[in-house]
This record gives sequence, structure tokens and C-alpha cells, in this order.
Amino acid sequence: MIHSTAIIDKSAEIEKDTEIGPFAIIGKGVKIKSGTTVGAFTFIEYAEIGKNCKIFSSAFIGTEPQDLKYKNEKTKIIIGNNCIVRECVTLNRGTAARGITEIGNDCMFQAYSHVGHDCIIGNNVIMSNAATLAGHVEIGNNVIISGLVAVHQFVRIGEFTMLGGGAMVVLDVPPFCQAQGDRAKLVGLNIVGLKRHGFTEKQIGDIKSAYKTVFTSGLTVIEAIDQLSASNPSKEIKEFVDFIKNSKRGIARPNEFLRDTSE
Repeated sequence: MIHSTAIIDKSAEIEKDTEIGPFAIIGKGVKIKSGTTVGAFTFIEYAEIGKNCKIFSSAFIGTEPQDLKYKNEKTKIIIGNNCIVRECVTLNRGTAARGITEIGNDCMFQAYSHVGHDCIIGNNVIMSNAATLAGHVEIGNNVIISGLVAVHQFVRIGEFTMLGGGAMVVLDVPPFCQAQGDRAKLVGLNIVGLKRHGFTEKQIGDIKSAYKTVFTSGLTVIEAIDQLSASNPSKEIKEFVDFIKNSKRGIARPNEFLRDTSE
């Protein structure tokens, strides 16, 4: 159902069983799949939105990137299925640098959160109220970004990570970790999150051991990851090591004055 006051560009492709609320504007280059609802006063352009998404009032999706280098290149945003976009969220499309902002399935963006241009967001990601991603940020699967968090451009956040409220994140955060503070430091592992997602005691124990090898053993990071790589590592440890190896910005480290929650 499309409300009589909604404005729909003739190029928009909207599947059946989609609801468009009053005074919503669906601009150029939009594709919306079945089961998705769009709330009142929402503005969408240059976006592909999956099935069964719920978009609340006054969200802005696919809008022009906040980048002075952007010169009206043809870019877009792609959003997966079953995502929730709450009030006043802003999700920008890509720039010529990459062309696409990508968001996976089953994500939730709470009120006033923001995703900048060219970001890549995995599945089952939660961004709490007023959390902000600058451009070119990469977020792994099953990440929780608490309220008022800000993530610097080009930072990567590994899967199953939790960022504490108000964190200012300027370095990469490895998978399975918790980070908080300004500038964000590691405070151990996301043990609660790992248990909720079905990690076994052995898997968690192996991740704890790897974390301690890298950050508390007295080895350099290079020595630590070489040691872990030579130990026939599990899938999780290989992911942990590869993430650190591939970091271009550098990785967040523990702060000795913060409580380590990995115990």
C-alpha cells in the first residue's frame, strides 16, 4: 500500500506487499523488495533495499555522501533483508572511491545513528542511538556498537566485537573483543556475546589464550602472531591472527588501568 501523499519517482521499482507511508519520498534509483515498510516523511534515493525491512519515520537512506570530493558520481547503497531502521537514521550512499555502501541482513540502526559513505557492514549488526561511522569503515558480523560511539574513517571492527558506550574508535578492533573509552582500548573479550552465539567452552578458551599471547605475554605483536600461526590454529584463532596481520591503521590495545573482562 502506498499512501496518497507519498511521492514516488517513476524510475523506482517497488515490489508488491510493500508499504509506503504518508509524505515519504522515494527518489531515483530505488528498488524496494516485498514486505518492507517505509515510514512517514522518510526520504530514499539510489538505494536497493531487501525484503521485510522496517524503516521508521524521517529516516534518510541513500542520500549524497558527506564528502567534499563527491562530484555527483553514480553510486548507491545496498541493504539486505530484515533490517530495522529507526527514526532519523542517516545511511549515505558510496562515493567514486568504492561506489557502494553495503549493509547485510538482520541489522538494526537505532534512532539518530549514521553510516557514512562506502562503509561495509556485515549481518546481525546493532548500532545503538547516535552511533556514528565515518566513511570507509568495515564492520564484521554480529557486532554491537553502543550509543554515542564514533568510529574513525577506514577503521575495521572484527566480528563478535562489542564497543562500549561513548567509545571513540581510531584503531582497528580485533574479532571477539570488547573496547571502550577515548581513544578506545581493549578491555578483554566479548565473553557474554560469544556464549550467546553458541561458542563452546573450548572455543572461548582458545580465544582467551590467543588474546593473552598477543597482548599480555610480553611478546611483540609480530612474535605473538608468528607463534600462533605456527600452532595449527583453529578457525577462530586464524581469523584473529589474520585480522591483526592485515591491519593498516594499527590495532587497539589493552589499557592496563582498565579491568580486563576476558577472565
